[in-house]
Amino acid sequence: MDEAERRRTLTDLIAADAQAMAILRAVRDLGLNDWVIGAGFARNRVWDWLSGRTDKTPFADIDVLYHDQADIRVEREKQLEERLRAVMPDVPPWSVKNQARMHLRNGDPPYGSTEDALRFWLETPTCVAVRLEGGSSLTILAPHGLADLFSLVVRPTPSDRQRIEAYRQRMVEKNWTARWPRLRIDALRD
Repeated sequence: MDEAERRRTLTDLIAADAQAMAILRAVRDLGLNDWVIGAGFARNRVWDWLSGRTDKTPFADIDVLYHDQADIRVEREKQLEERLRAVMPDVPPWSVKNQARMHLRNGDPPYGSTEDALRFWLETPTCVAVRLEGGSSLTILAPHGLADLFSLVVRPTPSDRQRIEAYRQRMVEKNWTARWPRLRIDALRD
């Protein structure tokens, strides 16, 4: 499967999921700049499909990212979470983060866009996000590509080889192989 086929498969998986599409519509209606929903929102759908799971892995949370230099207040993010909770109170917790400020928390250089921020996430299959455009067209952001995601491979992003202990700790905490036993975790031995 080449990258174009992987992108088509991912968009098909998301488009076929009524709950995912409703969540995307709710976020699109906020009118945010350079927004996407990332992390488990896309990753878990693909891993479930590749693993032949008929029971969808529930969302632990909904990771909404956007990039807006004009208002980097944490209070703004909380207001957006409240608006989303009011529209869709029955979904898991909303986590809205303005990527224009997240570099400060992460000790990285400033992020120029949401896609740029995704490059700095810990592992490659999590650096995948989806945006619903006008109508029902989906845009996929995947700065490290989709090969690891579709190969069931988890490895640190190039930037996070500097934070290898954080990556290792996350692999222990997430324990993804309990749900998806075919995953291959790159442990990066010393």
